[in-house]
Amino acid sequence: MADLGPVRVVIADDHTIWRSGVRADLGENFTVVGEAADAGEAIAAIDRHEPDLVLCDLHMPDGGGLRVARERGEQAIIVILTVSEAERDLLDAVAAGAQGYLLKSTEPDDLRNALWKAAQGEPVFSPSLAALVLTEFRRMKIDSPDEGLSPREREVLQHVARGHTYKAIGEELFISQKTVENHVRNILKKLHLNRKQELIRYALEKGIE
Repeated sequence: MADLGPVRVVIADDHTIWRSGVRADLGENFTVVGEAADAGEAIAAIDRHEPDLVLCDLHMPDGGGLRVARERGEQAIIVILTVSEAERDLLDAVAAGAQGYLLKSTEPDDLRNALWKAAQGEPVFSPSLAALVLTEFRRMKIDSPDEGLSPREREVLQHVARGHTYKAIGEELFISQKTVENHVRNILKKLHLNRKQELIRYALEKGIE
């Protein structure tokens, strides 16, 4: 945890005592810039504070975490923190735009590590749910997942889906960071996507890992 930089966070949960507990658990490497008690307040807090990450309860008033993910998933990294282990809730959250889904039973050290990874763009799931996600998205995989991608572009996409940086991808594939960026730009164009987060979601949906 020594290398962690300050991650600006909005905490959204309709229970004040829970928000206070999470704030204390996050520690000094995270800066809580806003809190919200429902989806509408969370969206307003995101617009006002432009956080790096939003830690959001699934079931709270005014639309819950799904509304926040749908309406601001392109603007901020949304991680759902919930008691629900229901498959449908998890898949709905991912489909809405959440980048992570963690259980409230997650230990503080594990929570901090997961949120740090999420802030770097890596999808995060509680270990007991990760296998469910992969199984479901493999089931949904269609026969032509590449959408015209070249073998190299597909290889780059696999690394992006794993949360690797462009520099790390270049080192692993023995190509320059600039070449990786060009590949990503071409992939986005072919898939009619705009952002890296959308690319990661696409890879998960197609079972590209």
